[in-house]
Amino acid sequence: MRLLKLQKQRNIPDPSSSKLDLQQFNAAFLSSLFDRCSTGRSQIHVLLLPPTAPLNSTLHFCIKNHSFLFFDQNPPPNMKGTSRFFTIGLVASWYSSNIGVLLLNKYVLSNYGFKYPIFLTMCHMTACSLFSYLAIAWFKVVPLQTLRSRLQFFKISALSFIFCISVVFGNISLRYLPVSFNQAVGATTPFFTAVFAYLMTLKREAWLTYVTLIPVVTGVIIASGGEPSFHLFGFLICIAATAARALKSVLQAILLSADGEKLNSMNLLLYMAPMAVVFLLPATLVLEDNVIGITRALAIDDIKIIWYLLFNSSLAYFVNLSNFLVTKHTSALTLQVLGNAKGAVAVVVSILIFRNPVSVTGMMGYTMTVMGVILYSQAKKRTNKS
Repeated sequence: MRLLKLQKQRNIPDPSSSKLDLQQFNAAFLSSLFDRCSTGRSQIHVLLLPPTAPLNSTLHFCIKNHSFLFFDQNPPPNMKGTSRFFTIGLVASWYSSNIGVLLLNKYVLSNYGFKYPIFLTMCHMTACSLFSYLAIAWFKVVPLQTLRSRLQFFKISALSFIFCISVVFGNISLRYLPVSFNQAVGATTPFFTAVFAYLMTLKREAWLTYVTLIPVVTGVIIASGGEPSFHLFGFLICIAATAARALKSVLQAILLSADGEKLNSMNLLLYMAPMAVVFLLPATLVLEDNVIGITRALAIDDIKIIWYLLFNSSLAYFVNLSNFLVTKHTSALTLQVLGNAKGAVAVVVSILIFRNPVSVTGMMGYTMTVMGVILYSQAKKRTNKS
């Protein structure tokens, strides 16, 4: 018997170096396990047991906020190949849902003529609220993390409000800008993240990190000058959405930094989505006059609008679910590469579908921005290592 991996183990004996029998080892392990429960930290523990152990080849159970996964010493020979195909499937699902919701937002808000981005965002958040509850409370995708204080509730409310602004502004920009240019502007998120991190925490990055942000911004300036479908209001709204997205990530790192307040992305969505609905409902009723009546009238004339909204809202949740699963099953570097490639794929697919005109100058600018983001990621990685 030997341990394959046990994160932050606490005085658990190694039976491979002693004559401790299985029953004694399990008792020691469970004792440490319950001891760790008092810390309230959520960890994944992997224990390798011999084939003679009285456990199935895989046995998963949860104790409070802890998840434990057991494997026997002789896993099935096809496990590695299955895992690889599973990861590829997750990435494909992430790409499909992310690009799909982006293109469908563009189609509904621009081509179809449904000019109610706040109501559309509220539909997204309603679906995220429902599916998040089902995934966590019923299907146990992740253990439920409860809020520990009223202060934590208000912190998440603030994040939810900024999240609403970023999503609503992003949807508004799609009414005026092609998806390709929208993605080019959105790629500047690292620039705004660095700015907000410095302004709010006075955290300085290495000089090389700031240098890599120059092509990020320069590329968008070039792309803006060469964009045939450039719209000033849409551009400014898209910049605001990108800045709000960066602000949320910085605030999240600041507000939820305490060990007891850290939430994984699925639990954070579980709490943020209903709060977002509370923020968006009065906004859509006030700013989008008679939107419910108009939507009902549209549904009578063309039932497809209901299916568009339902499918689009469901995709909005699966973007978050697939992103969480991809993050869980890949490395940080792989995730960065996949994220950069996803934007490029979205640009190509949107051009093929919507046939929006593009210029060589615009594509050169977007390419420069993406290369700058890649260099920025590498510079951050080197800085963190040093």
